[in-house]
Amino acid sequence: MLASLPRQVNENVLVGFDTADDAGVYRLTPECALVQTVDFFTPIVDDPYTFGAIAAANALSDVYAMGGAPLTALSIVAYPATGDLDDLEQILKGGAGKMQEAGCVILGGHSVADDEIKFGYAVTGCVHPERVWTNAGARPGDALVFTKRIGTGVVSTALKRDLAREDDVRASIDSMLELNRPACQAMCGFETHGCTDVSGFGLLGHAREMAVASRVTLEVEVAAIRFLPGAVDYARAGALPGGLKNNREFVSPWVDTPAGIAAEIENLLYDPQTSGGLLISLAEEDAAALMRLLESVYRVGRVVPAQAKPIQLI
Repeated sequence: MLASLPRQVNENVLVGFDTADDAGVYRLTPECALVQTVDFFTPIVDDPYTFGAIAAANALSDVYAMGGAPLTALSIVAYPATGDLDDLEQILKGGAGKMQEAGCVILGGHSVADDEIKFGYAVTGCVHPERVWTNAGARPGDALVFTKRIGTGVVSTALKRDLAREDDVRASIDSMLELNRPACQAMCGFETHGCTDVSGFGLLGHAREMAVASRVTLEVEVAAIRFLPGAVDYARAGALPGGLKNNREFVSPWVDTPAGIAAEIENLLYDPQTSGGLLISLAEEDAAALMRLLESVYRVGRVVPAQAKPIQLI
């Protein structure tokens, strides 16, 4: 569908929608570019304040994935006309608190009456035009590292089905509330080649986008992937969100999958994440230094020259 849209040529557009990147980047001056993104979704937790905070962290993550610093935000609200206004107030307060933590100013927003609750933000940040991280910069020989554990979609589905343990839900919420700002700031000290925010298309969906944009193949070490507490159990029990099934249907033809991977583990690689981690491509020595600097960062694979398929599971 996007391919059918008329092309807009502008020399100041540094990153558009061509490579399915996390945000758009528009150069204002030789030393300043805008980073712009938008994201909103339906509630994934019961507590309205927490939902608002997660929605904010999720929207901010796209700016961090580009190497930017968030500046301003506009809220997007869809809420039932007869809904509980106290709950709406808590959603807005949760989002505002997380934005304040990020140093991002909410300038306003827009709301519509809708029977289904949706909430999120359009976020604007800034970045130096020569220091933009994109999903198209991965190089053969690079290490692949990741900043969070995966499994938020499966845990949220288990919660909806009353299967989830309280401690597992808490761990998933804590992960979704965690800003990717520390990782972004740490990465600024290294030559980051490629970066993408792992969210709704799952780890392999976003890895595929990076591989295709960079014209390389990503080797993903399945045994290295870290999962949220309970995620493997819930996946084994069949608590698979609809988005996971859609991701797998679309992405799996692009993935070289060896025999012997447990079904629950393979499913989790397609699990849609909310406020997920950053998948980063950088030189081996820089990857090792980044992992020493941040305990949450861990190696998940490497970049190799393009093969028959953009993703190889090993």
